[in-house]
Amino acid sequence: MSEHKTVEELASETKAHFDSKFAETRARLDELEQKSVRGGGGDYSQPSIGQQFVEAESVKSFLSEVSAGRRIGVEMKTVATITGATGSGGDLYVPTRDLPAMLPQRPLRVRDLLPTVPVSTGSVEYPRQTTRNNSAATVAEGALKPQSDVQFDLVPVPIRTVAHWALASRQILDDVPQLQGYINAELLYGLGYVEDNQLLNGAGTGTDLNGIYPQATTFDAGTLVVASPTKLDVIGAAILQQNLANLPADGAVVHPADWTAMLMTKTTTGEYVFGDPGTVVQPRLWGVPIVPSLAMTAGTFLVGNFRGSATLYDRMAARVEISTEDSDNFRRNLVTLLCEERIGLAVKRPTGFTKGTFSAAVTDLTS
Repeated sequence: MSEHKTVEELASETKAHFDSKFAETRARLDELEQKSVRGGGGDYSQPSIGQQFVEAESVKSFLSEVSAGRRIGVEMKTVATITGATGSGGDLYVPTRDLPAMLPQRPLRVRDLLPTVPVSTGSVEYPRQTTRNNSAATVAEGALKPQSDVQFDLVPVPIRTVAHWALASRQILDDVPQLQGYINAELLYGLGYVEDNQLLNGAGTGTDLNGIYPQATTFDAGTLVVASPTKLDVIGAAILQQNLANLPADGAVVHPADWTAMLMTKTTTGEYVFGDPGTVVQPRLWGVPIVPSLAMTAGTFLVGNFRGSATLYDRMAARVEISTEDSDNFRRNLVTLLCEERIGLAVKRPTGFTKGTFSAAVTDLTS
């Protein structure tokens, strides 16, 4: 028997070899496809690439008619893939939740200047001395002593309510618990913002507090003892006015722009009065603390004996209350957040404060 195989025998053996490899490859592809289906995700309604390959007519023809040197090509259809687009995997994305970005808040400073007294009534009265008729004198032995006269008036101080409210959904407060803290802080800041303005500038009409600035004594420019005064000189003269009134200043309120102008004041040789710009400067002039506040109008100032000449009364400290029993909240799954406080202000000694405007004569290089 000849050891040489015929073409038919070679073709038969080659076909058997390819059939074996084909069956093995298809089994592996089927296994991978089943694992993908069990893993979830993706659109498997279209045939996989492997399935398209083995079911292509040209492949079937090739395997049935194997011949040496023959090559084939199969065009593959695109299989759907999971993307971040809408309708695919987009809804599966869960973004990272960062902290809320709140609007900036200005520093609230005026309350810190005043002594605070808690009260439990709806109004306050305090006696204010109106007369000092001092007849004290040296007296001869056996002579009649002189009589002095001191008189007082009772001054009423109304307690005013500062309040506002906001609505929020119960769902958002349940789902994002930290939002309640931020909302509470925002409401409390709103009260503090109004309080800061009222303590300084309240008009004393309607429900307004009678603020410090409207009741303060007007600055007497005659106390200035220098020619071509700067803003620094004006503050120094206002402090002198307080000393002359026997109510020494323990604080001064100015607009931040005016304080910056003072910091940038230079000598005639171009050097900064407060030192190199890299120096940390404490807000203090002539030994008196300076409070830069946006509640003060630019170009004006208030120098005063805050601790001894005014009192803030706290009837009810600022607080936040939450309720679902408001209007149709229950039906709408809403909650009402109410924030309020009750305070009163007594300017007991109007001469304890000096108010004024930095005049056009001020010669700061930065003014």
